[in-house]
Amino acid sequence: MSETGKWLIVIGGLIVVIGLLWPWLGKMPWGRLPGDIVIERENARFYFPITTMIIISVVISIVLAIFRR
Repeated sequence: MSETGKWLIVIGGLIVVIGLLWPWLGKMPWGRLPGDIVIERENARFYFPITTMIIISVVISIVLAIFRR
């Protein structure tokens, strides 16, 4: 099997696992961390989860570094 096929299977498996865990993941305070930017107006809401994105990026980088070894 080619490398692309293996990665597609891994990504698909991760999507399935996240989908199964979604009811519990939705209860976590992700997206409401200090540093996340929320601007609310009368008819609009702008949300930019900068702190959440940094944490997720660090976790993904660590996981990928572990798998590359």
